[in-house]
Amino acid sequence: MLPSSGANKREVVAAAPTESLPVQVLDVDDAVARRVLAASKRKQFGDVFDADSKPGYHVGPGDVLEVSVWEAPPAALFGSTVIDPRLGPSTTRVTSFPEQMVSYEGTINIPFAGSIQVGGKSPQQVEAEIVRRLKGKANQPQVLVRVIRNATSNVTVVGEVGQSLRMPLTAKGERLLDAIAAAGGVRQPVGKMTVQVTRGNVVQGMALENVIQDPRQNIMLQPGDVVTALYQPLSFTALGATGKNEEVFFEAQGINLAQALARAGGLQDQRANAQGVFIFRFEDPLALGASNEKTQMTPDGKVPVIYRVDLKDPRNFFVAQGFPMRNKDVMYVANAPAAELQKFLNILTSIVFTATGIGTIGQ
Repeated sequence: MLPSSGANKREVVAAAPTESLPVQVLDVDDAVARRVLAASKRKQFGDVFDADSKPGYHVGPGDVLEVSVWEAPPAALFGSTVIDPRLGPSTTRVTSFPEQMVSYEGTINIPFAGSIQVGGKSPQQVEAEIVRRLKGKANQPQVLVRVIRNATSNVTVVGEVGQSLRMPLTAKGERLLDAIAAAGGVRQPVGKMTVQVTRGNVVQGMALENVIQDPRQNIMLQPGDVVTALYQPLSFTALGATGKNEEVFFEAQGINLAQALARAGGLQDQRANAQGVFIFRFEDPLALGASNEKTQMTPDGKVPVIYRVDLKDPRNFFVAQGFPMRNKDVMYVANAPAAELQKFLNILTSIVFTATGIGTIGQ
């Protein structure tokens, strides 16, 4: 009958699991905190993507190439030649062919060399192939292949950046932060940004701040990569006997339970039960050390878990520093039994004084 902000410690612990919501209540100790932390660690870019990939440009369908062929005098295979009169008649002869777009099959055509497969090759490899085809036909041929328009060796940058763009890759080798800088940087605070890299069927995200701090995560980009800058504010909800009851936002790299308690204003000294600090979470079964066959899960494959932390034990302040908070967690601090008793006594005192006052007026 007494007013309350929620269940007390005994009621939370006694919450019986039902078939529709099989809730587990777990006491947080060092082993549990380590297991949850290990399960919450994401793979990093350096672990997922090839760290040994070499930069370089490879021709692809849609690219536009210009091919020039030099021949030693006096013989000339190609009729249209450009001779520099300043160098005299004995100079080498160069023939520049019209620009060609690489076909869908990845080929171009060169007179006397035929159809040449250039898709997936570097310009230097294309030059060598054309020289090989012209040997015995042209006199000491030398070939230069220039990429006039790059249509395939690009990286797409989208999301919360200054300007979405397609950034061409060069032989220098552009990295992840190069692409973000080329797009004008991010439009939100760095600490709240997540960077996602899509390469083929692999999609991986990391906090932008972690990429900046660790050079190994500033990976070399490959043609076709999609870099997405995501602004995804993470938050938990603080309820009960905390300094403030509200949604609390935190950075993309995450915070621990000790930081979360501090951001929620700590425990109210006059109300809080330090043994009744609870984290309500839909947890990954792997974090519980249980197999999917034995653990009852919700339809989306999660396990409803209530983590209980006893802050009366000073050792648990170390545990709280290693227990990670997750997005959409609910942190609830129960009232102490004495606080409930105080409420009752306040109500009782109010009734007694009211009755005494009415009796005095009646006299």
